[in-house]
Amino acid sequence: MRNIYLIISREYLERVRKKSFIIVTLLMPILMIAMMVAPSLMMLYSKSEQKQVVVIDRSGVVADNLYESAEATFIREDGMSKSEACNIYNEESGIFGILYIGEVVDARDSVQLITNSSSSMLLEESISSQIEAIVEREKLKEYNIENLDEILAKIETNIELATFVNNGATEDDGEMESTSTGVSYILGIVLGMLLYMIIILYGQMVLTSVVEEKASRVIDVMVTSCTPFQLMMGKIIGIAAVALTQIAIWALLVLSASKFVMPMLFTSDIASAGGALLDGALGTVTDTGYIATLFAYLALFILGGFLLYASLYAASGSAVDSIQDSQQYNTVIMLPIFLSMIIMMTVFNDPNSPIAFWCSMIPFTSPIVMIARIPFGIPTWEIVTSLVILYLTFIAMTYLAAKIFRVGIFMHGKRTSWRELWLWLKE
Repeated sequence: MRNIYLIISREYLERVRKKSFIIVTLLMPILMIAMMVAPSLMMLYSKSEQKQVVVIDRSGVVADNLYESAEATFIREDGMSKSEACNIYNEESGIFGILYIGEVVDARDSVQLITNSSSSMLLEESISSQIEAIVEREKLKEYNIENLDEILAKIETNIELATFVNNGATEDDGEMESTSTGVSYILGIVLGMLLYMIIILYGQMVLTSVVEEKASRVIDVMVTSCTPFQLMMGKIIGIAAVALTQIAIWALLVLSASKFVMPMLFTSDIASAGGALLDGALGTVTDTGYIATLFAYLALFILGGFLLYASLYAASGSAVDSIQDSQQYNTVIMLPIFLSMIIMMTVFNDPNSPIAFWCSMIPFTSPIVMIARIPFGIPTWEIVTSLVILYLTFIAMTYLAAKIFRVGIFMHGKRTSWRELWLWLKE
């Protein structure tokens, strides 16, 4: 145990003392918070400039009913042709564009927007929705329905869906937990990408460390005072401790921001003005208990996922003499990680789909897929089962990787084939 402890200390201290570690550790929480809050802030504060649009209405039913919106104001011009309007209301006129409406509004290409600069989806959606509503209203009038305008005004309804988790509480208890799919989506992406980067980054550290020490023959000296298994475990656990240290610092910084900074940045008035997504985001980023739980799960899956893949990276590094030679093995190791990222995207469509469930149980994909599912509020037993399978698989893979490692570190000057790896595993 003393030998393993010495190796862990060396691997850990060598990395946490680097300036790059300190800089990344301090900047990452800021990036994480920005990724969670930025979409809501952009929706709240990014208001496009109101455009002036000239309307030429040949149908005679649309122009009078168009109303000013946040995207556009309308100027009616019926006394000129489309070509004349294009010549007069060009880019130098300060007019954004020309809305031309043919005699039959719902005919093909009868509604045209001719712009002097780039258009936007919001502007086009605003204009088209107004015209659709006007045409539908005109068609209804053909049925001679009495008090049509009054009826339409009464039946117009806007629904803002509020979602809650069924936790056994009733609405009268005031304890039903509200959820936001938009917030869960953002958290799932952030946590999944974070875990992906940590597994790749620190897994490569294990590989690089083994390859460099093997190439310089430092390993040959080290194994005179410890066993190959102790050396491999010391490297893996030492670098895992670096990753967990980083997560612990991030958790502390994010929790502090959640407790003290976020309530000052977002007042209740701003949250209400931003709609359901910003209101849900505010409730989430200021819930320190929820944030702490997410970081606890993140640490468990990072530890399990890293230990699993680090053992494979260590075995890969021991079987080669250079980083270039390790690519044939790294491709196989990284395939499940890339597959996890693809499957993670399907989680956002349905976090309880069969493929999301099973891939969150398969240990080679479970760390990334499961951490993306957790913000959606999945059952605790699924998380526990996934963790148990993950750590049991790590133990099995460590045993197999150690068989390759103890032979591979003494092999120099030749590229190891897959057949030789298989023979080492059988011995």
